[in-house]
Amino acid sequence: MTTTYVIDGAGIHTPEDFWTALGEAVNGPGGYFGKGLDSLTDCLRGGFGTPDDGSYVFEWRDHAASRRALGHPGTARYLEGVFSRCHYTNRERVAEELARARAGRGPTLFDMLTGAFTDAAPAVLRLL
Repeated sequence: MTTTYVIDGAGIHTPEDFWTALGEAVNGPGGYFGKGLDSLTDCLRGGFGTPDDGSYVFEWRDHAASRRALGHPGTARYLEGVFSRCHYTNRERVAEELARARAGRGPTLFDMLTGAFTDAAPAVLRLL
């Protein structure tokens, strides 16, 4: 039997909303399932609430609303936070990503999130 986790995209307006919705979909109220791209990848690879046998899917409902909210302006806000706490060896790369996001270019946070799903657990994400 496949377990389905539902992410309500209509309620996602910020990156924090996404992490909350994702954590609660998997692990209930106040649940955790990543708070950044690296931790999301770790969680998708197992041991953080999903079935060990990989029999699960995520349905990201109303993903178009999330795509808008996590577009370039939202990505810039996210990257500002990343920049403020990243290791000095990553500052130049993050600054370049931030400049692109502020200019409305490059991948959005939505793109990065869906890419993390695809890379870590192919075929578990359904955009509805």
